[in-house]
Amino acid sequence: MAQRMALSTNYAIAYAVKNCDVDVIAAYPITPQTTVVERLSEFVANGELDAEYIPVESEHSALSAVIGASAAGARVFTATASQGLALMHEVLFMASGMRLPIVMSIANRTLSMPLNIHNDHQDMMSSRDCGWIQIYISSAQEAHDTVIQAYRLAERLDILLPVCVCYDGYVLSHTYEPVEVRDKQKVLEYTPRVERPHVLDPDKPITMGVMALPNYTYEFKYQVVDALKRVPKALEEVDAEFADKFGVKYGLYEEYMCSDADVIMIALGAIASTARLAIDNLRSKGFRIGLFRPRLYRPIPVELWKSVLRKAKMLAIVDRAIAFGGCGGPLFSDVATMFINDSERPLMINFIAGIGGRDVTVRDLEQMGLMAFKSLEEGLKEQCIYFGVRGVDYGL
Repeated sequence: MAQRMALSTNYAIAYAVKNCDVDVIAAYPITPQTTVVERLSEFVANGELDAEYIPVESEHSALSAVIGASAAGARVFTATASQGLALMHEVLFMASGMRLPIVMSIANRTLSMPLNIHNDHQDMMSSRDCGWIQIYISSAQEAHDTVIQAYRLAERLDILLPVCVCYDGYVLSHTYEPVEVRDKQKVLEYTPRVERPHVLDPDKPITMGVMALPNYTYEFKYQVVDALKRVPKALEEVDAEFADKFGVKYGLYEEYMCSDADVIMIALGAIASTARLAIDNLRSKGFRIGLFRPRLYRPIPVELWKSVLRKAKMLAIVDRAIAFGGCGGPLFSDVATMFINDSERPLMINFIAGIGGRDVTVRDLEQMGLMAFKSLEEGLKEQCIYFGVRGVDYGL
């Protein structure tokens, strides 16, 4: 039976992995992810989960180990953050290029230097074009449910791609919430084992991870592009099936008070939860503002996003990562690109905020909203604002 428990997001993920009955877990500790794999080690040690638990010497090895296990047909899991994800970087492309349905959770954390163990989205944003399906969540319950959905999505024969479930380090990873732990029997009914057409088998030998020369490499890469095109529709189906089974539906994005909004604020992850309060406060003062929280971030469901966002006069895009030397943050650049050929498109302003774990408060988000309205009325003077940097006067 389903069980309601007080869990951190890290523990909520561990319970989801256990109830998906994975075969192989590769683990290397890194803050703030460590308690995910610690709890899974306890499940394996006390017999609650029958799985091979591989303690490895680095994050590079962790992903390499689950790549080998997945290639042999196993259901696998690993987790990481920050420098660990950076160390995995080359292997990320191998997992997607080999079309392996790996699931990995990422407790987003800033990258050095300076050394900092706190939250921003720099780690995954620096690897966002690696061919993985990327889903950003905003609560422990959503993390638990999304990991379960991730196995159903990744293992579909029309997809066969790795999935990472991203969530804010500490802000979510170590925050306890009431979580409905899904019944294991129902989870296994929802995520049945799928016989994949190409796995390593001594009785039916194949070669995986081959070298390809220029006359074939492009086609290999395009197969990943083509599979990613099918993901939005597939996730909608997976989400609908989850709703039928468990009574909860998440969609590809969340919108809040967008239907009549002049300004729509766009934010990933936990910032979006705080932004709801800022939206309520600004609405009470007569400002027509809404919130758009992307859930599926790679691949971007472009037309679905545009169907909501094109209604606004101004988009206020909040990035928790820096695209050094670029024209704004990563999320801003993606949103701006999708509107590039639209003759009538919203104005856009970018706020870089919360870098290195700095708090992004309700008041901060209210100020960003007011700045967006001011820019709408007086003209856009600054496209990209590094909000919260000491000594900067924003004119408010």
